[in-house]
Amino acid sequence: MFYKNLAEENRLLSLLLLKQEGELCVCEIMEALNQSQPKISRHLAQLRRSGLLVDRRQGQWVLYRLNPDMHNWMQDVLERTLIENPHLLEEPSRRLSDMSTRPIFCSTSA
Repeated sequence: MFYKNLAEENRLLSLLLLKQEGELCVCEIMEALNQSQPKISRHLAQLRRSGLLVDRRQGQWVLYRLNPDMHNWMQDVLERTLIENPHLLEEPSRRLSDMSTRPIFCSTSA
């Protein structure tokens, strides 16, 4: 199931963004990937069901991060993918940093 999730571009980019940023809310991932809320929420739900992500509520926000109990080899695959393919996150990272309505608590990893 791990590699099947990586095969879908939005799920791969979401995982890599979370690997890079630590924790993000749905609105930040939407902005970074330039996708709609229903589409991003559907992909994040799939990643959560697969055990790759965990979420927490903070007021009206749902924050996602990589599951700290994820197998080490999975963490290594994500790390290596991020290192070997920095171009994958160039545009999403730019969109995220340009986000004018980014919630204050979302701008730091928890």
